[in-house]
Amino acid sequence: MSQALITSRDPRGLHAVGLFEAVYNKAHLDDTRAQRLNERGGELQDGIAKLIAELSQSDRYADEEVESKYTYPPEYKGPHPIKEQVLSLAKILSLNSAKALEYSDNLPKLPSEAEGWFAWIDYIEVGRQYFPQEKNLKVLYCLGVNLVLEKIKESRSFYNCREGEIIESKLRLCSRTADAENVMRRTQNGSILIGAVQLGRRYRGRSVRRAHELFIPNEFGLGSVAVGSIALTHPERFVRFNELDVDCAGDEFDFGDGRFFGAPCVYHRSDEVGFGARRVNDAHSYYGAASAFLPQFDH
Repeated sequence: MSQALITSRDPRGLHAVGLFEAVYNKAHLDDTRAQRLNERGGELQDGIAKLIAELSQSDRYADEEVESKYTYPPEYKGPHPIKEQVLSLAKILSLNSAKALEYSDNLPKLPSEAEGWFAWIDYIEVGRQYFPQEKNLKVLYCLGVNLVLEKIKESRSFYNCREGEIIESKLRLCSRTADAENVMRRTQNGSILIGAVQLGRRYRGRSVRRAHELFIPNEFGLGSVAVGSIALTHPERFVRFNELDVDCAGDEFDFGDGRFFGAPCVYHRSDEVGFGARRVNDAHSYYGAASAFLPQFDH
């Protein structure tokens, strides 16, 4: 997330602008057609943006995609009102909601790729409340994941197939996601974070590492704390066996060989919500990577 963004004034940007100029000059537009093009400037910008996104994508892991028609369960109608989400998390975890509610009053423009605004706990701030003696952020993150999963377990039937493995030597937050959440903290600064999110449909049928290759500059994967928080406030998102389940693409999981070649997942099976992990190269039609977007970098 900290990588510098290229603008049209950069030599590489100037080259791309020059390509557009060459095509424009060869279009042989007369006065009427040129004016018509200008009047449809919004459509032109949208078309250019889509073309840039498509042509700048990486081809790495392109074979880790399968066709998928899985989608969200019909019980799920989209994100609840953001204030409702904030107050729900605050009640469940006994948190101060004031700063999150204040931020929710002045939300920036929702990035076009997002499905809506969602709230999740800030594991650092919540950790200071629940685990005041712990200073190691990696440990705090795992404690935060376990805390959220315990709250899910208290609210409904739940199975954690990685029980005892949510420890700092086996689970960690991706650096890209950690950087993005630090950006969010600068403007939100509370126990609950609010982000622009998509819950898996954008990357259904794609492996986690393929999804990472397709992330746009302002996009980052959601970790287990975020997805778990959303499962708490939106229980209807996980209710059916044949729904699209969620890869927590903001986390990395080690299956025991020290490679962190896995990512956690949240799913619904046999009338219960489950928490597990899948290898990042596995592409399944019934999973999709969840991600969020930093609005200040919306293109």
